[in-house]
Amino acid sequence: MKKTIIESLKEELITIIDDALKAAIASGELDNVDEYEINLEEPREKANGDYSTNIAMMLTRKLRKAPRMIADAIVKNIKVGGKISKCEVAGAGFINFYLDDSWLYPVVEAVEKEGADYGKSDMGKGQKYMVEFVSANPTGPMHMGNARGGALGDCLAELLSWAGYDVTREFYINDAGNQIEKFANSLNARYLQLHLGEDKVEFPEDGYQGGDIIEHAKEFTKINGDKYVNAPEQERKDALVAYALEINIAALKTDLEKYRINYDVWFRESELHNSGAVKEVIELFKKSGHTYELDGALWFKATDFGEEKDDVLVRANGIPTYFAADVAYHRNKIEQRGFDKSIDIWGADHYGHVARMKKALSAIGIDSDKLDVIIMQLVRLTQDGEIVRMSKRTGKAVTLSDLLEDTSVDAARFFFNMRQADSHMVFDLDLAVAQTSENPVYYVQYAHARMCSIISLLAEEGVCVKSASELDLSLLKEEQEKELLKKLCDLPEEIKSAALVYEPSRLTRYCIDLASLFHAFYNSCHVRQENRALMEARLKLVDTVRIVLKNVLSMLSIDAPERM
Repeated sequence: MKKTIIESLKEELITIIDDALKAAIASGELDNVDEYEINLEEPREKANGDYSTNIAMMLTRKLRKAPRMIADAIVKNIKVGGKISKCEVAGAGFINFYLDDSWLYPVVEAVEKEGADYGKSDMGKGQKYMVEFVSANPTGPMHMGNARGGALGDCLAELLSWAGYDVTREFYINDAGNQIEKFANSLNARYLQLHLGEDKVEFPEDGYQGGDIIEHAKEFTKINGDKYVNAPEQERKDALVAYALEINIAALKTDLEKYRINYDVWFRESELHNSGAVKEVIELFKKSGHTYELDGALWFKATDFGEEKDDVLVRANGIPTYFAADVAYHRNKIEQRGFDKSIDIWGADHYGHVARMKKALSAIGIDSDKLDVIIMQLVRLTQDGEIVRMSKRTGKAVTLSDLLEDTSVDAARFFFNMRQADSHMVFDLDLAVAQTSENPVYYVQYAHARMCSIISLLAEEGVCVKSASELDLSLLKEEQEKELLKKLCDLPEEIKSAALVYEPSRLTRYCIDLASLFHAFYNSCHVRQENRALMEARLKLVDTVRIVLKNVLSMLSIDAPERM
C-alpha cells in the first residue's frame, strides 16, 4: 500500500521513539519491557509541538516509575536533527516533537506528480461496496429528504471510491406492492372520470391526489382514447401503470442527472417477485425454524432475536409483504451479487427497521455485518427567516426540482454535505444564493477563482508555474505558508478517515478550512513581488492548493470556477 506523507512521517517518529526506548533499556536506564504500543497525536495547542506521544504514561505500571522519569530516559536517547528540530518532555510525561519545516515541502512534488489523483489511496483494496440511496417512491416526484439523501449518497460513493473501494451506486425502484396498487387505483379512477364524469366514478379515499395523476390520465387518453374504458379493470390498471410508471422513472432519472447523480444500477423490486427470489427467501425463513402461522398469515418470529414484536412475511391473502421483499433484496445484494458491504441511506422514519432487517438476515444465514445503514434526519427549508413548506410554483410540497430552481446544484450538494447525516439541518435558501463570504460554497469557490486569477495575471507578466524541482521551496517559511502545506499533507488521511466512518461532511469542512487558510495566506503573503525566487515558490504553492481544492470539489461534484 502506498504510504502518504503523514503515514511515512508518523512511522519514522514511532521508529525513533522505539529505538530510543530500546536504547534506554540497553543502557540500564529503564527495565526491560516486552509489549507496548506507541501512539502519536497532534497536540491541540501549537505551543506543544507538531506531534506528541504518551508512551511514558502507558509504561508507568510495567516499569514502576513516574512517567516523567520514563520520558526523560527516552528523550535522552533521541537524537535531534533531520525532521526533528526539538524534542522535550512536558506536563505529566508527554514527549513533544517539534518538526523541521523540511518535512512539509515534499507535498508540493506529490501533488504535482499525482495531479487530479492526489488524495486517492488503495485502503479499500478493491472491496465491492454498494451504496443504495434515494430509492424514492416512483409514484410521484422526489421531495427534500430525497434531495439530502441524493447528495449524501453520491458523495459517500465517490469518497469510498477515492479510498480504494470498488463502488456501485444503486437505486431501488419500488415498482411492486401496496404503493403501486394505490397508484394503479388512482390512475384508474382519474382515467374513468375523464370519460364517464367525476360524479360517476368515486376516487379512492387513500388515492394519490397529485395533479401528476390527472396529467398521466390525460396523456394516456391522448394515446389510447376510450379504448380501456370497457376493458377488464385489471387490464386497464396494468396498462395505466405500465404507461405512467415509466414516465415517472424517466423523470426521476432526469432530475437526478440534473443533480449530477448517475446510477450504475436501477434495480426493480418487481424483478425479485418475477424471479422467485421473494419465494426463495420465504422458504429460507421456514427452514430456519423462526416462523409460524397465525390467522392465515406467515410470521417471522423476530422476538427470537430480541425484537419486541414479530413481522408478517406473507399476508393472509397469500401476498408477500414489503418486509419479505426487502429481505430478498438485501440477500440479492450481499449473497447473490457478492457485495462485501451494502450501505443503505434511510430516512429517520426507518430507524426501527434497521435492527429488524439485520436480525432477519441473520435468521436466514446471511452475515448482517455486511449491511450498514445510515440514518438521515429531516431537512427544514427556510427563506426570509420563515420555514418553507410549499412550492411557490405548484403550491405543493417542495420537491428536488423546486429546490434546484431556487438555488444552484453546487449549493445544494455542498449544503447537504455540511452536516452529519444523523443531525437535523436547516437549509437557508437566502444563504445558499448569497454571493458573500457568509455562503460557504461561494467562499470556497471564490478561493479557487482567486487562485486561478493569480496564476493567470502572473502568466501575462511572464511568470509561469514551474516544476517543484526547479524551485527553492525552503523559502516558504511564513506561518500561513506552512499551515497551507500542512493542510495539503492532511488530505489523503482525511479521505481515508472519512471513508471509514462514512462521513462526507469531512470533505466540505476540509474545503472550508483550506479556503480559509488560503485567504489568510493571500492577505499576509504577497505572491507578486521583487524577490523572484520567493514569488515563484509562492506561485507554485498557489497552484498546488488550487489542484487540491479542485480535487475535493470534484469529489463532491461541485464546480471549481476559474472566474467569479
